[in-house]
This record gives sequence, structure tokens and C-alpha cells, in this order.
Amino acid sequence: MNATTAAPVVVIVDGYSNSGAYIAEFARLGVAALHVQSTAEFLPKMVPPDLSGYRETFVCADAEALDAVLERLRGHAPIAVIAGQEPGVPLADLLSERLGVATNGTARSPARRDKFTMIETVRAAGLHCAGQFVGADPAEITGWARGHGRYPVVVKPRSSSSSDNVFICRSEAEVAEAARAVLAGITMYDQHNTDVLIQSYLDGTEYIVDTVSANGQHTVCGVWRYDKNLLPSGRPIYDLDVLQDPDAPHVRELIAYVLRVLDALGIAHGPGHAEVIMTESGPALVELGARFNGNMNPAHHDEFSGTNPARLGALAYARPAEFAARYGGTVYTKSCEAVVHNAATSRAGHVTAIDDAVVDTIASLPTVRELVVRRPVGTRLVPTVDLMTSPLRVFHTGDSHTEILADYQVIRQLAEDVFRLAEPA
Repeated sequence: MNATTAAPVVVIVDGYSNSGAYIAEFARLGVAALHVQSTAEFLPKMVPPDLSGYRETFVCADAEALDAVLERLRGHAPIAVIAGQEPGVPLADLLSERLGVATNGTARSPARRDKFTMIETVRAAGLHCAGQFVGADPAEITGWARGHGRYPVVVKPRSSSSSDNVFICRSEAEVAEAARAVLAGITMYDQHNTDVLIQSYLDGTEYIVDTVSANGQHTVCGVWRYDKNLLPSGRPIYDLDVLQDPDAPHVRELIAYVLRVLDALGIAHGPGHAEVIMTESGPALVELGARFNGNMNPAHHDEFSGTNPARLGALAYARPAEFAARYGGTVYTKSCEAVVHNAATSRAGHVTAIDDAVVDTIASLPTVRELVVRRPVGTRLVPTVDLMTSPLRVFHTGDSHTEILADYQVIRQLAEDVFRLAEPA
């Protein structure tokens, strides 16, 4: 079957995490999916994509492979190229540009991946954001903190995610220690950190703003408040994502800010996942990814808003005129309360079994819509220090936030009992 007689296809680059939801949504529109992998092997810190739903897969791990992959993709005449998750953003920009389909382009691609460049691009657009500095030597980083003269400050990698190696530092000694930890670390995307980003601390409540776009027409899919817990070390970890009222004044202010950020970063097509802190001076960007929210669950979204980012993203790429007519300039509805809980653990060991009785008890709680066990048998459980080390993800909906919090408290008591461990030697 050749490109003129086959069903239309899209290309998904690095279909990790929940981007597999695209496959079913495109299929509903009569569109098949191809997969392109941007690395020679799957990234070890990420759950590998399920390739069974893709018509064909390709590996484009270096410049030498690019021309051959492009030639093979042209034979399929794809209608779109999409980043599945964060590591696929630069290659998706490049492939979409070279194939002549809807593209955010390569000119501002670095600003969509490199956090230092991202914030400087947003600053140049006249938007409020953190002060910052990047350097390859802990002495340079501590020197900037000394000159900045105000603590706390934030030290982190330039290009990672899921709160990987993010430190809030309250002294010069803590800054130096954090800088050394970042330089010794490997990102979520299996890259060695060669420098360190330090930023002024943005004091305020942190929010998520999720969007989908087509031809510069944006729809807002959800605004969520991050509720955090403190580890004994004082390091905050993400606990709850709490859906916000789309008509609340602070939500309207966040949305207006993020729409300007999308334009500044050149995101005219596809999903956006922004993290923003509401400071006394107004919203300030933490970072924005040109991809889905990693906590996006299609069925969960459907329950509170009647649609979900995967369905909207598929429509935006496959039928952009229809997307613009139905959703351009719109904001999600909220028919019930919704929460995502990233449960934490203090335990460590090899997972030998999952206690199904405990899982069933959690799953049967009135507000629980889905429970995702993120450490299956055969993997290692480690104490939670960031989103990637959270072993359970729970999706709640309910008539009231109080009702959800009651089930949340039960889960906090039960979560440690889900996993049976062989204790570390």
C-alpha cells in the first residue's frame, strides 16, 4: 500500500509516558501513527513506549541517520510530526520543518528545551521571570549567589524535568553542594550535565497551565495548583495537583500570561505544559514544555471537562480548521473537583510482589478513578525525592475537595503497604 492509498499518518517522536494516548485519538480520526526514536536505545530513566500500536518505527539517533529517516518518512507523506515527550522536542521541530508540515520550527527550538535560553527569551518579550545565571564551575555559581545577595536561590540542570536535581538553597555552602550534585548528575534524558543553572527564588504558589494549539489558536485544557510536602531535608516534593476554577481571577491572570509565553517561545502547534509561580509581582515562568503534561490521564480529563489533551492534540494536527472553529480561544470547563496525587515512599528495596488486596482497597475508594502502580515487580523502590521516584499515581474526581482529601488521607496510610520488598543488602 503506497502513500496515496494508505490512511494518512502522523509521526510521533519519542512516544514515552502518556503520549501513547495519541494513537487511539488519531485512529478515531482515521489517522495511523509512525514512531521515531531520537536515541539509539530507549532512555533508561523513562518507561519505554509501547510500539505495538505504531505502523512502523524508525531510529534517528544522529545526524548521519537524519537524511535516510527523512527519505523514508517522505514515502509515507505524514500530515504532522509531534513530540511525544520532552526529549523528542528538538527532533520533532527539525523533522516537521524539513517535511514541510505544521511546525514550531527550529529557530526557537533551543528556547523550548534549554531552561536558561527559555527564560531569557521570555524576559526579552517583556514578561516577568526569575533572574538567573549559568556556569560550569561551582565557584561561578556561588559567586552569582553572593552577588545576588538574597536567599533562597534555586540550583538545577539546564535541560531536565520531573524536579530532577532541583535544589532550593539557603546558603552559599548549600549552593556549592547543589552545583556539584548537578554537575555529577545525569539528566532524565541520559545526558551528563556540563553546566549549572542558578535562579532567583520565586516566592509564591506554583501552578500548571496546559494548552493545545493549532496555527497559533490556543485552547487551555487545565490549570492545576501544585500542593507540596517537605522532606526531612527541607526539600519540597510534589504531592497533589488540584484542578482550579477556570473563572477564578488568579486563573485568568495565569492564562493570559501563559498565552504570551507560548507566543514568545514560538509554540503555534501542539501541546504546551507550563509551570508558573504566582508571585506578588504577578505570574513568573518556571518552565514550559512543548508536550503533554506527564500527569495527563485522558479518562480523568474526560470526566471533569468532557474532552482531553490527547483528543484535542489529535484534532489540532489532523483537522486544524475544525480545531480552531471549535476550540480556538476557549478555556476548559470544570464539572467536578479533580486531583492527581503523586504518592511518596520512604522505603527502599527490590519489589518482589504487589499486594493486590491493598491496591484493590485504594482503587475502591469513592473518589479514586485510576491508580497507576509505577514500580512493578522486578524494579527497585527508592525513597521519593522527586516526581520520577513517586511509586504511585492516583487520579481522583469528586463532588467536593473535602471528599477527595478524605480518600487521600486513607491512601497516605496504605501506600507503603502496596509493595513487598527484598530489603537492600
